[in-house]
Amino acid sequence: MNINRPFNFIIVNQKAENSIRRGHPWVYKEEVISLSESFVNGQIVDVISQKGKYLGSGFINDNSKILVRIVSRNANDRFDDAFWARRIDYAISYRETVLSREEMSSCRLIFGDSDGFPGFIVDKFENVLSIQVLSLGIELIKMKLVDLLLSTLNNRGFIIDTVYERSDAAVRKKEGLDLTKGYLFAQNKPDGHVIITENKIKYDVDYVNGQKTGFFLDQKHNRRAAAVLAKDKTVLDCFTHTGAFALNIAAAGAKRVTAVDISQDAIIQAERNAELNGLTNVDFVCENVFDLLTKTLESGKKPYDYIILDPPAFTKSNATVSAAYKGYKDINLRAMRLLPKGGYLATCSCSHFMNSKLFSKMLDDAAADAGVTLKQIESRLQCADHPIIRSIPETEYLKFYILQII
Repeated sequence: MNINRPFNFIIVNQKAENSIRRGHPWVYKEEVISLSESFVNGQIVDVISQKGKYLGSGFINDNSKILVRIVSRNANDRFDDAFWARRIDYAISYRETVLSREEMSSCRLIFGDSDGFPGFIVDKFENVLSIQVLSLGIELIKMKLVDLLLSTLNNRGFIIDTVYERSDAAVRKKEGLDLTKGYLFAQNKPDGHVIITENKIKYDVDYVNGQKTGFFLDQKHNRRAAAVLAKDKTVLDCFTHTGAFALNIAAAGAKRVTAVDISQDAIIQAERNAELNGLTNVDFVCENVFDLLTKTLESGKKPYDYIILDPPAFTKSNATVSAAYKGYKDINLRAMRLLPKGGYLATCSCSHFMNSKLFSKMLDDAAADAGVTLKQIESRLQCADHPIIRSIPETEYLKFYILQII
């Protein structure tokens, strides 16, 4: 270990060393053997093995169970403006490779640890950046990162006139941070809304009050895949939120789409989006999805030949996975029973804790209870602008299946 390095350091146990060497960027408090007394929360520290070997450098914060979030395993990095500029350039270059220029109009530019920015999310909605800061280290340099983002995007021909911060997620409290939201940069007089186009469908995105950063971009290609089966189908879109799946399905030639959500605000926004696209073959219903599925089953009718299930995350921790399993199985079982032979089901989970193996088992258990066989058409994940790092399981969260009931 170079004793002349300018950073404080922590020494970690073998478990942490093994994890870091495999590529995982988190060091938990209980994995630390010793640490410098002079460290400052939010600053960079070196992570050292018990044998004195350099393992990486990252942001430290003893308010969090995750004591250090590693941002580099290169001892030559100095974490200056040039370092962060390279990181941003790499993240945007990646999107330009995996997405078309048209898809780049609205996409996720930075996806936290997947891009080497722990606790930092940046979504681009046309000329608006909606950012979310969930770690202290990023909080302390966020304005620097915003300036570098604006410069890098401008050099690539993407003009941004608004940056809005949506750091209002409760998880910030675990970092000792207050919840906050507001404009960081605005050239004009924004009204909190922006019209985006995804898969040729227009959406009015409320980036101030909408969920998360304003719109769920991770299902972009899944919506397109689901629409392939839509022509002449009678479709039930459950948990429609602001109507994204429903509108893709309707635009692809569905006979009729019924889109359901328990939130009246979401339904109003979905109706506005349907009008924006001139789509008249979709109806919006404000109702509890579980109740609607039960009521339809009890009627003895099978009015739909295609059902979409895109629920919110039923679990956000390992402690509630068992209850979430029952919830996912419940809605999928009802949908399978409601569909006729030959009908289609598109179903997903956006919870990391409901992993692929468990979600797949749930589908098989539901099919067995429903007395049906599932023909798998596609198995998909989140869009490539939400990259999965195989050594960081937490970056893989979205499971999406398109199935036929036979």
